[in-house]
Amino acid sequence: MAVPKPTIQIQPLDSVPQMKALEKLQQEVWGWSELDVTPLMDFIILKELGGTLIGAFDGERLIGFAFGFVGYDKGQTVFHSHLLGVHPLYRECGLGVRLKLAQRSAALARDFERITWTFDPLQSINAHLNFHKLGVVANRYKVNFYGDQGSSMLYRHIGTDRLWVDWVLKSKRVTARIENVEQKPLATINPDGAEYLIQIRSDGLPDRRPADLPGSRACLIEIPTNIGFLQQHNPELAVAWRQATRSAFVDAFAAGYAVDDFSRLDKNGDQIGCYLLILASKDELD
Repeated sequence: MAVPKPTIQIQPLDSVPQMKALEKLQQEVWGWSELDVTPLMDFIILKELGGTLIGAFDGERLIGFAFGFVGYDKGQTVFHSHLLGVHPLYRECGLGVRLKLAQRSAALARDFERITWTFDPLQSINAHLNFHKLGVVANRYKVNFYGDQGSSMLYRHIGTDRLWVDWVLKSKRVTARIENVEQKPLATINPDGAEYLIQIRSDGLPDRRPADLPGSRACLIEIPTNIGFLQQHNPELAVAWRQATRSAFVDAFAAGYAVDDFSRLDKNGDQIGCYLLILASKDELD
């Protein structure tokens, strides 16, 4: 159960002791070994060269952070959000949104137009945060972006596939999402004729549907709510989901689709996740 702490403060990380505390926090958040964590020296130099470090504090205790740095992507200088983590005891306190919004404010203050980052598309909670709450878009898929092995339990059996997302900071889309404009659930915004690329079968396996891409204006990809449970208790099923969704995203992006939204739905008494992908121009997605 999350710790209810409405007075948690979000503020920049400036001191060396605060940055040093990030090494331990990474291990608490992701279960990484000491060899996998981003070390103090990297935080210091990347911050000196234009990166930002934002922390979430419960009193004096550092319980979450967002770390990003300046990069170059598709011919444009961008701000890349490399790490965002919240201590397991505080993950139901809305800190992910607060840290991202603080990062957005810091980027806008320095005249950046967009922020990029990556995340595992099988992580349902992160997908809902990124697409539904923050308004990112994605049309790039990275296969085993960080290699196929690592010390984190998040990598077990399924590697490190990632969606590369773009957060266009002052777009109408993003402004509407972060201002809490009422959003319709996926069931009502699903365009007529949308094709399912993947549906969850009654036995939990992914049903990969052959689709005539780009035969429809929109398509849908369902995912299980808790891929971590499958990694621990049914690794063969977890691998099946990685393989099926990898194929579906790669094919859809090659055909000109982009991820537009994500919702968590009830299906036959179970919670599932569902991506909405659309054929759209850059202007439509912005």
